[in-house]
Amino acid sequence: MNDSFPKKPLTAVIAFSIAMAFLEAAVVIYLRELYYPEGFCFPLKMLPSNILVIELVRETSTIIILAAIGWLSAKSSLGRFAGFMIAFGVWDIFYYVFLKLSLDWPAGLLDWDLLFLIPLPWIGPVIAPVLVSICLIGSGVLVWLRESQNRPVRISRRHWILEVVAGLVIIGSFLTNIDVVIAQDVPDSFRWEIFSIGLLSGVIVFIHAVRKSDEPG
Repeated sequence: MNDSFPKKPLTAVIAFSIAMAFLEAAVVIYLRELYYPEGFCFPLKMLPSNILVIELVRETSTIIILAAIGWLSAKSSLGRFAGFMIAFGVWDIFYYVFLKLSLDWPAGLLDWDLLFLIPLPWIGPVIAPVLVSICLIGSGVLVWLRESQNRPVRISRRHWILEVVAGLVIIGSFLTNIDVVIAQDVPDSFRWEIFSIGLLSGVIVFIHAVRKSDEPG
């Protein structure tokens, strides 16, 4: 990395996100102690409606906080979004790190987890969101690196549309077992083909945007 790379903002975003990850893990530890004292596992137990509402607001607040630190981390719009991607990715990965250190969970990267509740419960193996987070961190750092070199990534409207579609495909893979959650059953398979299409498409579109940014004109 060159001397103009924003090392201090990156350090601040990483430190903030790790701290946020511990707070997130702490809340989940409390919830599991209350509702899963024997250890977290499927089928999921239904939360009381008042607790569920609080959880939905908490999840929304967490995303807003991570977006805010991304906004403060850079000056350009894309740089700010990259800051959010880095923050989200670090937060997500260290959330699992702290759960592993505190509860010795997950036992493996293929363990099932409840990822989000907005707008419906997302479930999938732990490794799936971790892979997404690694891609987010890598993409965000690359955006910052190129901006520090005065070679900013130029993402066209078409690229943005394709990235949104790829993201929706990934989310769709996490929602394919919604019937299992509603029936309070145990998921037996994850739609890896849907997830892989979404993730690989997102990566390919981003790489294409980076390559197009280097073309003259």
